Amino acid sequence: MHELSIVASLIELCEDNARAQNATTISEIHTKIGVLSGIEKEQFRLCFESFKQGSMCENATLFMQDEALRGECECGFSGELDGRSFFCPKCKGENLKIVAGEDFYLMRLVME
Repeated sequence: MHELSIVASLIELCEDNARAQNATTISEIHTKIGVLSGIEKEQFRLCFESFKQGSMCENATLFMQDEALRGECECGFSGELDGRSFFCPKCKGENLKIVAGEDFYLMRLVME
């Protein structure tokens, strides 16, 4: 369950940002989770709800936005992928570069 270590890092990052802005509490955390990030969203939410206790995020609401898998190819293709094949849907070539959908992002914090 790597979600717990990701949540721990997220809360630490949020608290560091809040302290840098002289905030005392965090009320909203907005994230973007790539479909190939390996993060199981329900497990992530459960870990967050448990781990936030006693932190500046204790009363925070977690928002999770999905990030679709997107690729680009030298043939000019740029668009969303279905994740079943990593060949270019336009030219069927192997030079498809994944440009979105594999990462996890902290997008926005609401602090007081």
